[in-house]
Amino acid sequence: MKRILFIDRDGTLIHEAPPTYQLDSFDKLTFYPKMFEYMGKIAKELDYELVMVTNQDGLGTDGFPEDTFWPLQNLVMKSLEGEGIHFSAVHIDRSFPAENLPTRKPGTGMLTQYLNNPAYDIANSFVIGDRITDVQLAKNLGCKAIWLNQDASLGAAEISDQAAALQSVIALESTDWAEIYSFLKLGLRQVVHERNTNETQIKIELNLDGRGKAQILTGLGFFDHMLDQIARHGKMDLTIRANGDLHIDEHHTIEDTGIALGEAFALALADKRGMERYGFALPMDDAEAKVLIDFGGRAWIVWNAEFKRERIGEMPTEMFFHFFKSFSDAARCNLQIECHGDNEHHKIEAIFKAFAKAIRMAVKRDPMSNHLPSTKGVL
Repeated sequence: MKRILFIDRDGTLIHEAPPTYQLDSFDKLTFYPKMFEYMGKIAKELDYELVMVTNQDGLGTDGFPEDTFWPLQNLVMKSLEGEGIHFSAVHIDRSFPAENLPTRKPGTGMLTQYLNNPAYDIANSFVIGDRITDVQLAKNLGCKAIWLNQDASLGAAEISDQAAALQSVIALESTDWAEIYSFLKLGLRQVVHERNTNETQIKIELNLDGRGKAQILTGLGFFDHMLDQIARHGKMDLTIRANGDLHIDEHHTIEDTGIALGEAFALALADKRGMERYGFALPMDDAEAKVLIDFGGRAWIVWNAEFKRERIGEMPTEMFFHFFKSFSDAARCNLQIECHGDNEHHKIEAIFKAFAKAIRMAVKRDPMSNHLPSTKGVL
């Protein structure tokens, strides 16, 4: 099945021109920085069909006559084609905003030929645009959005409110075409993983290339707080729902969460080409934590941290080692953890933050590299 990039024209490929935001004369035409270079790479290197989708308010009316639109549009298309950037189709809606027709973005009326069509992989396609309506279009199509956040028709507070409601649709927020290219080339490392036993039922949603969003609910408040650190400082999106036999004790919930999280990482890192592989370190107030990690395919843990208290929150301190050991085994990674300090809360929080930072370093990818980080040729 073919994946599609549904690409807005104005504000994405070319700059919009205030105050009317209509490109109706050549003196308003300015192409977006680095667009030709990286759209050219996308067209040549990546397997996406390119489809242009644009609202042109009132095109064909006295206020926006066709003879001022088509010469500029034709120049844009010829310029793109000259760089090897070919669009299979161009869809233009002419209605005014107040008309709210189904053909007008975010409506999908112009794009019905792609929906419920077995030739297209819509779920793994993207809308690339600069307006909230482009993000809404992605949601209506059932795909993700790459958002060049420059919606001049909205105030900052409105953008924030609407974007928050559509957060799950936005795969990338960037105005840098180099970053957009890298994101599309490297792809999403995103998994949904469940681990169910007689003792625990755990569901994990993991996006290694996220923004640091976390929704954690294990029934153990301090544990939730530590897992939240992994997401926020590792800049990954992480949702964990764990239902465990807490009426017995905390052991199974903590252990199985470590195993399930490690399994999710192993799935997300199935292809390690271009990945850094290694990561390390962090201080926090009086505590000094060092976490070394290697996603090399082999499990090993070295633990050098002692705690004077039996519990921090609801968590027995003996379970901290057990959590990281479970993660190391399931993720098949080397993990070395060392921490010194006076405040027990600071020490374990420093360890989790350092763990998150180490992961962030190790899973970082170079879009220009397709090499496996191993002389063995396999990880």
